[in-house]
Amino acid sequence: MDTLSYKTVSANSATVQKDWIVVDANGEILGRLASQIAKILRGKHKPYFTPHVDCGDNVIVINADKIRLTGKKMTDKEYVRHTGHPGGQRFATPREIMEKHPHRVVEMAVKGMLPKNRLGRRIFTNLYVYAGGEHPHSAQQPKEITF
Repeated sequence: MDTLSYKTVSANSATVQKDWIVVDANGEILGRLASQIAKILRGKHKPYFTPHVDCGDNVIVINADKIRLTGKKMTDKEYVRHTGHPGGQRFATPREIMEKHPHRVVEMAVKGMLPKNRLGRRIFTNLYVYAGGEHPHSAQQPKEITF
C-alpha cells in the first residue's frame, strides 16, 4: 500500500477547534445523557480525536434540576464521600443532593465517565451545568444539540 497517500493526523492544542454546545436536560435520563456529554467533552465525536489531547467541546447543560433517574434510584442510590476524619464517611441520595445543589448530580455522573488523570480533570473544566433554563454564555454563541 502506498503510505504517502494518507497521513494520520494527530491533534494538538494549537490545531484543535473547540465549539460551544448547549444541552437541555429537561426530562432526560441521567446516565444516558451523561455518557453523551462525556463523549462530546472528550472529543470522540471528532474525526481528529487524539487520546492524550483535550480536543473536545465546551458543554453547557441547562435544566439540570429536571433530570430523571429510572426505577427507585432517586431514593435508593447512595453517593458516598469521606470528610477525611476518622468516622467521616457520609452518605447521600440523589434526592437529598438535588434539594441543595441540583447541578451536582449531573456533574458527578459526567465526572465518573471521564479519565481519572490530569487530562480528565482538565476536560472536566469544560463542563458548565445550570439548574435553570438560563446560562451566562450567550456571547460564545453555543449551538443547541439534542440526543
